[in-house]
Amino acid sequence: MAKRKATDDEAPVTRRSMRLKTTPKEEEVPSHEDVKPVKKGKAGVKKAAPVKDEETEGEKEVKKNNTPPAKPNSHVATKTEKADAPAAGDCQYWLLKAEPESRLEKGHDVKFSIDDLAAKTKPEPWDGIRSYAARNNLRAMKKGDLAFFYHSSCKVPAIVGTMEIVQEHSPDLTAQDPSAAYHDPKDTDPSNPRWSVVHVSFREKFAKPLTLHEMKELQRSGCKEIQKLQLLTQSRLSVSKVSAKEWEFLNEVIMDGVAVEKEGEGGMLLA
Repeated sequence: MAKRKATDDEAPVTRRSMRLKTTPKEEEVPSHEDVKPVKKGKAGVKKAAPVKDEETEGEKEVKKNNTPPAKPNSHVATKTEKADAPAAGDCQYWLLKAEPESRLEKGHDVKFSIDDLAAKTKPEPWDGIRSYAARNNLRAMKKGDLAFFYHSSCKVPAIVGTMEIVQEHSPDLTAQDPSAAYHDPKDTDPSNPRWSVVHVSFREKFAKPLTLHEMKELQRSGCKEIQKLQLLTQSRLSVSKVSAKEWEFLNEVIMDGVAVEKEGEGGMLLA
């Protein structure tokens, strides 16, 4: 089933003898440079001897542990870098638009609602995307990602439910089919298809949709959680990104009630 067609615009090196000074009376022990030229008296030599003993003990300890002192620090830094990077299995979130009301495109009805998806018994290809920005978002999706189902180009545009990405991108062959609703006459190379689809499965239909009007009201009220929501900042984008914080916030709003402006009064209330 063809989905809504996208029309978006789119320190210098330290000497070894200095590095291994570890005795409590370290300041009294002559440096390597001092010991070497001094030949008068045996006291200086006797003082230098403990330093050599400590160096030997330190070297033995290093060999015993088989771990050079500098390597643990490097290992910790590597772990920190990995901890800061997102885990490979982290879920991404998206919003996909489809038209719930009948509309003919080249003789094909491109209507597709949340109820149509719920009625499917197998994964549904999300085809008909003919915008590079939207297509790139499709190609960035991973199996297990979640997406809002958004009713678009209708009387009450709204987020109406959720779905899961169950198969990652593959070629959208409808683009090379002259009889398809969204045939692209420029997409002529079967070995290098221009457009992509992902396959989705129904997860949930909301008892009360979250309308575009309500989201705009939240944005206008200064709600920081959705100030950068792509649905609101790039309204023509039919496949948009949703951050983890935006996803969590919007789901909380849907479950707890929607903040909307009461007609004829200032302020906000939960409806």
